[in-house]
Amino acid sequence: MSKFFAIAYLFSMTGHTKAYASLVFICFVWGTTYLAIRIGVQHYPAFLFAGLRQSMAGIILMTGALVISRKKDLGAANIFRQMLVGFLMLSIGNGGVTWGEQYIPSGIASLICSLMPLFAVLFNLAWSQKDHFNSTIGAGMLLGLGGVALIFRHNLTQVTHLTYLYGILATLLATIGWALGSILNKRNAGQLNAFFNSGMQLFFGGLFMLVLSPVLDHYPAALAWNTDGVLALLYLTVFGSALAYGAYMYTLSVLPVGIATLYAYINPLVAVLAGYLFLREELNIYTALAFVSIAASVYLVNKGYRKQHETLSNNEATNIALAFPESAPAES
Repeated sequence: MSKFFAIAYLFSMTGHTKAYASLVFICFVWGTTYLAIRIGVQHYPAFLFAGLRQSMAGIILMTGALVISRKKDLGAANIFRQMLVGFLMLSIGNGGVTWGEQYIPSGIASLICSLMPLFAVLFNLAWSQKDHFNSTIGAGMLLGLGGVALIFRHNLTQVTHLTYLYGILATLLATIGWALGSILNKRNAGQLNAFFNSGMQLFFGGLFMLVLSPVLDHYPAALAWNTDGVLALLYLTVFGSALAYGAYMYTLSVLPVGIATLYAYINPLVAVLAGYLFLREELNIYTALAFVSIAASVYLVNKGYRKQHETLSNNEATNIALAFPESAPAES
């Protein structure tokens, strides 16, 4: 009940206070989604679990968007665009993370996902003729690789287990899918009703996962009711997808992008601590060093990317590397 009172208090605020409160909400909720996913996949098939989450969240968000504004673009081109972004960011992005967390700890998954801005910058550098690689971006990339190496350094013995390796690779693929989908979404975003478009992405991304579930999931003899699994699904659907996604869109509209995207530095820390406190996942010096290394790498890559945009107007100088939600997704 405390969460519902917090949300009610949030809507009673005005101006920047509400935006900063929304940012705190995003940092906490998107940081805990990794824990909820880990709990959920211990009881239900991964793609079925993630597909139900995102499709239901999509319906909630689309309904809310139509209540706020009846404007919507149901043209074939826009629907196809949202389907493509939903497939990349959610079916591959969120689906891959959910599938991977069957085999790796939630804290490790969150650290890998925090590399997403690095992949986003690489894709953007490859596609853009005006953006170029520089030494600051290079230093950030090396730090990011160092963070991944630290993760593997402590878990080297587990890499020999194929399931653990599959979990790592699935999460890396998910991170790449989220980054690619995010860039496509930013370059081709329809502005008629951004919330409704986001709801379509969630819905189609979830629908694709439900279609893939019989092929990629292992179904037990019967899908029995499990309280922890159902509560995790409800939490992810309502808080992790619908409310947090809406809160992020609002935060971006009020606060500077550099502040609104601070969640990218905080989410992994929240995820690692939540996994340690509630699932007794191991927390050691290598985990801490990996977090510091990856956070520093994201900062440097964005700093190097922004150097090339210092002469542009505020509207053009958008920080593309971090201006993407979840993770979390992707949850994200």
